[in-house]
Amino acid sequence: MAHYAVIMLLAGIGIPLLAALNAALGVRIGSPAVAATVLFSIAFLACVIVMLLTGPQALTKVVQAPRHLFLAGVLIAFYVLTVTYIAPHFGVGNAVFFVLMGQLISTALIDHFGLFGARITPMGGTRAFGIALMAAGVFVTQRA
Repeated sequence: MAHYAVIMLLAGIGIPLLAALNAALGVRIGSPAVAATVLFSIAFLACVIVMLLTGPQALTKVVQAPRHLFLAGVLIAFYVLTVTYIAPHFGVGNAVFFVLMGQLISTALIDHFGLFGARITPMGGTRAFGIALMAAGVFVTQRA
């Protein structure tokens, strides 16, 4: 389990880097939409390579998946487009901190209700306090 935490920590480190790099690309080329398209093109190529290396058999099951699960693609496009546009105007830190606030809210709901097949982790007092403490930390960093 510890290796999962390390991998997700690295993914978390990558989110602000992604925001800063793609925002800078959007400013440099003058189009957040083009910057996002370039990002997704490179990401698509990377995913295809990993898929080919790990076995593309699951690709045949895509047509059987419930359609609402494809909303994830729209959500990641929304994130990349908005952070690419907003970060240069609002600051990478501000943009990512508000994303973090949204993540705290949505993860609490997803875990509490076990949405989309997630493991159920009820919202008890200790968990609510921890999330509130994290939210307060995000708020404090924005006031500094």
